[in-house]
Amino acid sequence: MIKHEQIETNLGLMLVLTLLAISIGGLVEIVPLFFIKDTVEKVEGVRPYSPLELRGRDMYIREGCFLCHSQMIRPFRDEQMRYGHYSLAAESQYDHPFQWGSKRTGPDLARVGKKYSNEWQVQHLLAPRSMVPESVMPNYPWLMSPLDVSDVADRMGALRITGVPYSSSQAELDANIKVFGAEVAKSLHIPDAEKNLKEQALAGNYDGNPNDVTEMDALVAYLQVLGTMVDFSKYDSDKFVQYR
Repeated sequence: MIKHEQIETNLGLMLVLTLLAISIGGLVEIVPLFFIKDTVEKVEGVRPYSPLELRGRDMYIREGCFLCHSQMIRPFRDEQMRYGHYSLAAESQYDHPFQWGSKRTGPDLARVGKKYSNEWQVQHLLAPRSMVPESVMPNYPWLMSPLDVSDVADRMGALRITGVPYSSSQAELDANIKVFGAEVAKSLHIPDAEKNLKEQALAGNYDGNPNDVTEMDALVAYLQVLGTMVDFSKYDSDKFVQYR
């Protein structure tokens, strides 16, 4: 029997045992994946973010929202009672990087979309304690600043390289129409990115100001789409158990 003291005082032995532990842990994590046909669930409704939602996600990352909010509902009863259906891999397949998070100073946001009105979200971002008195979230008044839309096409193009199905040609647009439908496919077309962004922002009027496109428009549009793409009423409760 090797004693703990012997391991600590023998650098070579500690290195070998460390590598052994890492190898076993890696095999336990990796090997099961070779016996699963698919690790991403087949569900309807999941699509890439529109240009406005994508810029809102950029605001979410820029402001460090992921440091206090997770976007990962675990398959535990208490979490599902509070937040809704547990998160699916399919729901974050177009997130690069994903926003699962690892801390909940604030609540999980995986299914916050449409839970509150646009007006509530705007006021909560401008002055959190006016809506939730016990909140420790800071104010974000600068989100009412104009949104920079000049590089949204480039951002979509970069994500396209990673496999997100944004289209840049008519052939790709036609392919997306078959998969996502005409309305969604048109919003994913890179050459029309800036136009589509402005149209969604002005039509949605997320920040209550119909004359300008602001960072608030983008962030609220992003928050309002979280968790809304999959209609879980179409699936049996045991449909996704095999993917856990």
